[in-house]
Amino acid sequence: MATENPFREVELSQQKPQDDGVLFPVVLSPNSITDSTAAQLSSFEDAIRAHKPWLESLLLKSGAILFRGFPVKSPSNFKSVIEAFGYPEMPYDSGVAPRTKVIERVYTANESPLDKEIPFHHEMAYLPFYPNKLFFFCEEEPEAGGETPIVLSHIVYEKMKERHPDFVAKLEEHGLTYIKIAGEDDDPSFYSGGGSWKSAFKTNDKNIAKERAAKQGAKLEWMGNTAKIILNPLPAIRFDKESCRKTWFNSLAVSYVGPATEKIGNRNTSVELGNGEQVDDDVVKDLLKIMEEECVAMPWKIGDILLVNNLTVLHSRRPLIKPPRRILASLCK
Repeated sequence: MATENPFREVELSQQKPQDDGVLFPVVLSPNSITDSTAAQLSSFEDAIRAHKPWLESLLLKSGAILFRGFPVKSPSNFKSVIEAFGYPEMPYDSGVAPRTKVIERVYTANESPLDKEIPFHHEMAYLPFYPNKLFFFCEEEPEAGGETPIVLSHIVYEKMKERHPDFVAKLEEHGLTYIKIAGEDDDPSFYSGGGSWKSAFKTNDKNIAKERAAKQGAKLEWMGNTAKIILNPLPAIRFDKESCRKTWFNSLAVSYVGPATEKIGNRNTSVELGNGEQVDDDVVKDLLKIMEEECVAMPWKIGDILLVNNLTVLHSRRPLIKPPRRILASLCK
C-alpha cells in the first residue's frame, strides 16, 4: 500500500466533539487513489482486514464511522465491504419495519414513505435480541433531505435523568412494554409496525407464529387475521460494559403514540412502562427535543458507508425533501 495507514481522518462541519475530543462520528476517506475501481475496492477491503483493530477502536471511542470517497457502487460491493469486517449477520427476524432483501445480508432500509420522519431508536431494542452493529450504504444520493441523524445514547440518558429523574428511575426499575398491531400483509405506510406478522415470524401459520412469539418473550392475541403482539417488559436502560456508561437503549420515541408525536406519522405500535403506567407526553416532548439538539445529521453522498455501534448510538430518518434516495442496510452481531 502507498501509505502505512490507507485511511485518512477528515473533518466535516456537522461533526460534534465529545468530552474527550473525539469527533462524532469519525469520518474516514482514502489516503490514495488508484486508477482501477476494482483495484480500489479490493484495496479498501484489504485495508479493512489489515486495520480492523484500529477501526474497532475508533468505533468504540466515537460510536460511528462514516466511510466517504471509497469505490462502493453497488449492493454487491457493499456486501463485500461488510464481509471484510468479518461480523456475523444478524437476521432481521421479528422486526417491525417493512424491508426487502436485496442480496445476501443486504436489505433496504425502512420502506415507509420517505416524506415521513422516523424518530430515534436503537435497532430492534423492542426485542430481547438485537444487532450490535449496523451498516448503512447510500446507493442513490438524495437531492435534499433524507438524512440519517445519529445521537450518542449515553448523552440522551444523562440529560433525561437531569430533567426527569423520577421517570428515569421508573424506567430503570420497570422497563418498557411494547405492543404492535400486525396485519397479514406488510404495510409500508406505517414506518413503525408496518411489517406483517407473517414477515415477523416467517410463517403463514398462526399456531407456528404463536410458538415463535412465545420463544421471543411475546404473546399473540388474534383479532381475525390481525395479530396484537405484546412483548414482555424489556429493560430500557442498558449498561455498556465497553464504555462503562448507561445508555438510553429503547424504542420509546419510535413506539410512543400521543400529542408529542402526532406530526411524525403513522405507526402500528404503542408503548407503556413495564408496570402498566402510561408514559407522560411532556417526557416524550423533552426526549424528542434532546435528541434533536444533540444529534448529528450529515447529508448522504453516493457511496457513503456508515458503520454504527447499535449499543451506544441511536439513529433516525429525516423526511426526504427531493428524491431520489436509496439507502441499504445490514445488521450484524
